[in-house]
Amino acid sequence: MFQNPSAASWRYAGLTANPAVELFHKSLPDYAVTPLVPLPDLAKDLGLGHVLIKDESSRLGLPAFKILGASWAIYKAVAARCELPLTTSIQELGATASEEHIKLVTCTEGNWGRAVARMAKYLQIPAVIFVPNFMDRATQQKIESEGAKVIVVEGDYDHSIARAREEADKDGLLVMDVSWVGYEEIPTWVVEGYTTMLTETGRELKELGISGVTHAIASVGVGSWAQAVTMHYKSESRASPATVITVEPDTAASLKVSLEAGKITPITTGHTIMDGMNCGTISTNSWAVLKNGVDVSITVSDMEVHSDLQYLHRQGVKNGPCGAAPLSALKKLCKDMKDELGLNEKSVVALFSTEGTRDYVSPIGASC
Repeated sequence: MFQNPSAASWRYAGLTANPAVELFHKSLPDYAVTPLVPLPDLAKDLGLGHVLIKDESSRLGLPAFKILGASWAIYKAVAARCELPLTTSIQELGATASEEHIKLVTCTEGNWGRAVARMAKYLQIPAVIFVPNFMDRATQQKIESEGAKVIVVEGDYDHSIARAREEADKDGLLVMDVSWVGYEEIPTWVVEGYTTMLTETGRELKELGISGVTHAIASVGVGSWAQAVTMHYKSESRASPATVITVEPDTAASLKVSLEAGKITPITTGHTIMDGMNCGTISTNSWAVLKNGVDVSITVSDMEVHSDLQYLHRQGVKNGPCGAAPLSALKKLCKDMKDELGLNEKSVVALFSTEGTRDYVSPIGASC
């Protein structure tokens, strides 16, 4: 793990929540607040005050949180392309986008691509989704079921980014949750979209009569979700900032490697059951926040995550491997850094489970 002592005093000075975002999400089909599930037995076993997990296994009709960022960013991007105000309805926006022959283009390791495809379906416009060659056919078919065209790239996630950029340069609107120099605006809107989950979490804690979060643990892929978490819990507007912990697969620790190097450092990733976190390069937008605000960056193994996923399923949280990774991180921290991080009977730990249950080949050889 990597620890950044200076993050304890760092504060995010920008805005962290736009009320228009949640109002927009509430206007979409199948909107509902996702549950914040207390895990009292786990908290007791770990000697903590409260451990709660935000269960994103069903979000706006999809089995992952990505639709929050995708829907808001695409809505704003298409409205800007069509020169329409943000008061425009989805139906009106889609009609204009169709007349102007707008096509969405992106790449994905699974959930992001399906979310983009779903938003294209709402707008009734085409979408082309590039995917790395390690993606299984079942995941491709789920994206295709939304009406999108899926193109398999011979290479990893970074190769699929390159193909998506080429396609968008020729014919399409590139909508990505990762940023690079010259491509920052849409990824910024993606992060804005994720704030709905954090706003809901705060209200749910109040309803449970629990004080504010002291420790927040977020999974990392390209870094956009972890960026949203860090901005929220390190905001200057918070009376008591939280300790922010990020978790990655030990075979795809692009953030941890970058933090250790002090700069964005692309890596070659290996196989992991945490498919949505198998990313080799951190988003430039996210890096600007994560390098300053993340207190601890930790990696976990497939075996640890597989075991903790089974535990969460027994607690009624039917998540996938990416969603179980924060629990694996918490258990390691309680073993190795509990006192150092102030994890005690007064702690309120928020885990964010970012995906619902899905099939994968377990690290012990059985299909799950």
